Amino acid sequence: MIPGGGQPNMQQLLQQAQKMQQDLARAQEELAQTEVDGQAGGGLVTATVTGAGELRALKIDPKAVDPDDTETLADLIVAAVHAANENAQTLQQQKLGPLAQGLGGGLGGGSGIPGLPF
Repeated sequence: MIPGGGQPNMQQLLQQAQKMQQDLARAQEELAQTEVDGQAGGGLVTATVTGAGELRALKIDPKAVDPDDTETLADLIVAAVHAANENAQTLQQQKLGPLAQGLGGGLGGGSGIPGLPF
């Protein structure tokens, strides 16, 4: 028999998992506080979202407003929000990617945590 029955390794794994969970929670909080922008129409429309993807602000240059062509303005808004969300996803991958890889470690890839696309 192995003295201690392998307990120190299990304890160490549990401590590492707890630390990664704390790091993940801290990174998610940082994402919720960080804002990123996305633009469309050469800056005529700017959308601001959090790193978690929550829309916080929308700026529309008066030049983008044509009462006879609201469809183009709507397209610019959608494009700006889409660009901002892409930037938020990039930020998520930068902040959470290393943590998710650590959590998924030897389990064949993804984190195994619902909601994390890594």
